[in-house]
Amino acid sequence: MDDNCVLLDTSFHIRLLKDSDPLHKNVLGFYQHFLEKEIKLKCSTISIAEYCVRGKIEELPLKNMELIPFNVNHAVKAGEFANIVFAHKNTLNLGNRLIIPNDIKLFAQAHTEKEITKFATADVECIKIYELLRQNFSIDFEIINIRNPYANELGILF
Repeated sequence: MDDNCVLLDTSFHIRLLKDSDPLHKNVLGFYQHFLEKEIKLKCSTISIAEYCVRGKIEELPLKNMELIPFNVNHAVKAGEFANIVFAHKNTLNLGNRLIIPNDIKLFAQAHTEKEITKFATADVECIKIYELLRQNFSIDFEIINIRNPYANELGILF
């Protein structure tokens, strides 16, 4: 897997920083791999806002990440992506989840920022939205599902 640059979802940060989370050790493995291989990590201001609902910005390991503000070009792409998702929302089975707010905005950033090749998340509903977009649009990044063992997901042989 060629990981040049990874945008980290809020779910990544939460699990990385919560020792009691069942995915903590796995996410820690991803994080250590990214740092050891000098893979550029990016964090969106959207993820910071989500994290700060229950956490504090000082808890985030931002010194190892480049921050990406949500800009006009991201907003335009988010609108295009939302149009696709709304047209197919009955096929997604997302329950009461809101479609636009953050998943689509983060995807718009990952797609628009050409350096980003991967998006790391544990969010199953977010992955459903990604798959729908991928079927209807030429997405420029891949998902890293951090629910999968990091060695398997990254193709690491021991």
